[in-house]
Amino acid sequence: MKVAFQGEPGAYSEAAALAYFGGKIETVPCESFETVFESIHGQVCDCGIIPIENTLAGSIHRNYDLLLQHQLYIVGEYFLRVRHCLIGLPGAAMSDIRTVISHPQALAQCDHYIRRMENPAGGKVKTEVGYDTSGSVKIIKERRDPGFAAIASRRAAEYYGMNILAEGIEDDPANYTRFLILDRTPVFPQEDAKTSIVFTLKNLPGALFKALSVFALREIDLTKMESRPLIGKVWEYQFYIDIAGSTTERRVARALEHLGEYALTLRLLGSYTRHLHSLEE
Repeated sequence: MKVAFQGEPGAYSEAAALAYFGGKIETVPCESFETVFESIHGQVCDCGIIPIENTLAGSIHRNYDLLLQHQLYIVGEYFLRVRHCLIGLPGAAMSDIRTVISHPQALAQCDHYIRRMENPAGGKVKTEVGYDTSGSVKIIKERRDPGFAAIASRRAAEYYGMNILAEGIEDDPANYTRFLILDRTPVFPQEDAKTSIVFTLKNLPGALFKALSVFALREIDLTKMESRPLIGKVWEYQFYIDIAGSTTERRVARALEHLGEYALTLRLLGSYTRHLHSLEE
């Protein structure tokens, strides 16, 4: 099975894919999230994995937009505990570091740690934005300058043969990223499921209240809600919602039918088995 992910080998998305599928897959690195979607849609890959939200940095809005732009289905989810490492060249020491490179979110998640670092002259280290955490390790390997370090995963350091200077440098240990598994064909789980939808409403008083009431009346839990601008419509929005339950359940199916009476548009993004493992450091 070929699974597309965004980033270089050793990226957190690749780690999540290997953890979710058990390692018996061929991971296919993609330059962008758009390429991940295109690889699945064009049948270059069997499925793909994308990050959708992080407990510290929030939602990845680009991927919400791409879900709407492509006719793919969410068929699974996985929570990955993100442990950031400070990675340097073999033989490099903490006292050598002048500049730290990583993805903007990784830099933000390690901000306090970076601020406490000192360069060889006793001043603060600089930061440089990279396109990907694992890609940042690739960059420092190519530069061959012991004054540069990257923030990425242990797997990335091992893949590129780099040196881990420090591990667990994130400011908050409750650092998890939720990933979605995408496929061309939907699945229909019977229990322990989530359902993701996106819909638009008329811009009228109480419209959102009425829409959400279809779930409250049936005691269906809303696990996530996200609003995104409606392209081409000034100050109008579309709403992404995750609910507990599967479309195979009568109460969920009836709730969606009821919502259809209020919504201008309604699209099912997928029903899928929930990640129910406990969150551990």
